[in-house]
Amino acid sequence: MPPEDHPDRDGGTPSVSDEQWAELVRQAEAGGAGAPKEPSARARMVTARLRAQDEEAARAQGAGRRFGRKPAEPWTPDGWRTGPAWQEMNGRRRRRRRLVGTLGFVAVLAALVIAMRPSLLTDHLPGGGGSADTTPLSAGTAPSEASGADPATVDEPFRGSPALSWADGAEGIEVPEAKAVGGMSRGEVEQALRATRQLLVAANLDPATLRGEKPQEALDLLDPLQKGERARLERSIADPSEKQDPLMMFSRFDPDETRVVGDVVKTSGWMTFEAGRSGSVEVHADYTFVYPLVRAGGGEEVARTIVRRKLTTALYDPERFIATRGKLSVVSAQQNVGNTSCESEDGFLHPSFPSDSSAPSPTGPEVDPYDREEWQPDGACGTVTRT
Repeated sequence: MPPEDHPDRDGGTPSVSDEQWAELVRQAEAGGAGAPKEPSARARMVTARLRAQDEEAARAQGAGRRFGRKPAEPWTPDGWRTGPAWQEMNGRRRRRRRLVGTLGFVAVLAALVIAMRPSLLTDHLPGGGGSADTTPLSAGTAPSEASGADPATVDEPFRGSPALSWADGAEGIEVPEAKAVGGMSRGEVEQALRATRQLLVAANLDPATLRGEKPQEALDLLDPLQKGERARLERSIADPSEKQDPLMMFSRFDPDETRVVGDVVKTSGWMTFEAGRSGSVEVHADYTFVYPLVRAGGGEEVARTIVRRKLTTALYDPERFIATRGKLSVVSAQQNVGNTSCESEDGFLHPSFPSDSSAPSPTGPEVDPYDREEWQPDGACGTVTRT
């Protein structure tokens, strides 16, 4: 036999495996038939190596117990049985798609939730904040008088109203302290906050807007690159309808019917901000405005209309988005209105005065328009408990 083929030579190819030699050794020790009476050098070497491996494993296991380590678990490759079940993963994706679909439906209703690009729509909608609630509440039969409260007068238009202690106009719209978020600098966040404040003032407090004029200052704050939004608002002012209603963004009264008493509108609410998609910041505003009104032809009788608005705006980095630097995009807008006609679609708020008797009786539930704890859902025309 050539030296390189001998099973007991280093580098040779053994004709019998280690396990087979070990079995022969065990048979020899037990006196089994056919076993060699004295194991060869190869058998003794294999036996010694196997014993040494067993002793080493026993020592390692004992050390693991002493130091509190758990024995290693056997590795099993991920598969359709052992890995994350594909059915469950698919279910999670399906739930996300359903959420996006729901938000898309709400955006259609709102007509104000418009993204600059279709791919950005779901990224900029806040969870549950994209609906278009426009719940008008009729005054019914003069709730202030029915409750025995002192009626408002031209000299004291907020008498008997919780708004009496609220801030006057723009003083009630306070801007929180800015900080860098969403990849936007502190200065950019502050710009978004101040621009949102300007938009609220121009849309809800500016005398020209309240008189039903075109709210040009408010429109100029909006990004012309936000697809269709500014043009849609301008069309709603020029040709208002149920689906194209400027009241979704602006507080407007018919100058031939009513006018605001004095120059004070009461305001209460809050403003916050958070990071949007990387390269943007979103500002959330929730404010209630109380308007004291008299008839355009004169008189001493005063009515009050209460408008609560929820508005979310966004400021985008033009280096990352299709956007105009410093201009706001409207993410969502909602409103609740207390004391206005439920049937009108002319783009104006129409308050009911205490002496009015021809107004149709509302059929919806009673609602306190000053209650800022709950948001009134969209639905039937309700009855305000007070104005």
